[in-house]
Amino acid sequence: MTPQSHFTVVAPLAAGREPGLRELLASMNTAPGVLDPRNAVLRFGEFESLHFARLVILDDPTLADLEAHGAPAPRLPKYLALIGDCDGPARAFLADLARRAGDGLRRLFAHCAGFEAGGDLLAWMLARDLPVAALYVNWVGRTVQQIRQESALQALLATQVPRAGPASGADAQRIRRELIARVEAEVRSGRLALTPAPPTPLPWRLARLAHVVTVPLVGLLVLPLLVVLLPLLIHQLRTRERNDPEVCPRPEDRALRTLQDQEDRDVTNQYTALGLVKPGRFRRWLLTVLLVLVDYAARHVYTRGYLARVQTIHFARWVFLDGKSRVLFMSNYDGNHQSYMDDFINKAAWGLNLLFSNGVGWPRTRWLILGGARIEQRFKHYQRRHQLPTQVWYKAYPGLALADLRRNQRIREGLERSAMSDAQALAWLRLL
Repeated sequence: MTPQSHFTVVAPLAAGREPGLRELLASMNTAPGVLDPRNAVLRFGEFESLHFARLVILDDPTLADLEAHGAPAPRLPKYLALIGDCDGPARAFLADLARRAGDGLRRLFAHCAGFEAGGDLLAWMLARDLPVAALYVNWVGRTVQQIRQESALQALLATQVPRAGPASGADAQRIRRELIARVEAEVRSGRLALTPAPPTPLPWRLARLAHVVTVPLVGLLVLPLLVVLLPLLIHQLRTRERNDPEVCPRPEDRALRTLQDQEDRDVTNQYTALGLVKPGRFRRWLLTVLLVLVDYAARHVYTRGYLARVQTIHFARWVFLDGKSRVLFMSNYDGNHQSYMDDFINKAAWGLNLLFSNGVGWPRTRWLILGGARIEQRFKHYQRRHQLPTQVWYKAYPGLALADLRRNQRIREGLERSAMSDAQALAWLRLL
């Protein structure tokens, strides 16, 4: 198995360079949200291990919301972010990216403060590759190569199944044998590839095992202190929940139209949001601890198609910015924006509240998990106001939703089984 990894290269913009950068990013698209695969800056499609990537200007329109807490709006920089999800180590991918697309990257990063065109590009990116506070991968180990090969397999088999379908279980077994023979012939001819999964890298397995053990161990060590402090922590939480201001006005029509223009160009959409953490150490520490727990669950529990009860997210991550005063959240999800938000409200509102209630302006919660996202209209206004336009977005397998990836994977698994019952053969043919 080849595990996925991730990079989040974030650099502040140089003074006066934002207009030129926006123009350069726009030149990479054929339409809002539609990357030109032949663009002259950065051709993401040439990198076969890359699942998703985006280039986005982090320009937070909600900084003045902090004034609701009696504090002045902070003066924070705008950033250019290069973000992606890839198979194998992120460092190796960035090295390959710097080697093969260095000219385009230098054109982009020339708009950032402190960038030297003649310097070490890889070192510069690695120095600005921010750690991920929490990360979710829909199916750990499912590579771009696997997705594309299994999609080609499904397309081939779908053309070979008789339209009338099998008349009986024995007929289904016959059809399956014929399909297996056809696939074997295609593989021998080189027209179809079904590459076996490589061994899981030992360093990744050891790091995963260490993480499995370390987080609970640290939790056990601090548990006595937590028990002693629990009444105070509950008091602090409930006091803040009663008094923290809500800032959930309707988003501006122009900003909303800009976001909507980038959406529904594919069965999958992107989401980028940025917001301030509520002032004070309590909220910052609480959010840090909660993200550690979410990251632990995503790494070791939700690794096979689900995040809580939500099944439409390919990748998601939370990243701290500016000394943990802000959080950047990004995801790639199937379906339209409305259904994405409704999915969370109906299935995982408590999870949204757990994390995002620590952000400035979130709809009021109770006991950390109640209220909040359940207050539907305020929640939807809040998340739209914090959403940023993603200037450039890339998906390696357009037209394929997670349901397609899982179906295609099951088709391959069924094809490679040594034997099936009649009922299993019938069910397998229905996948085609």
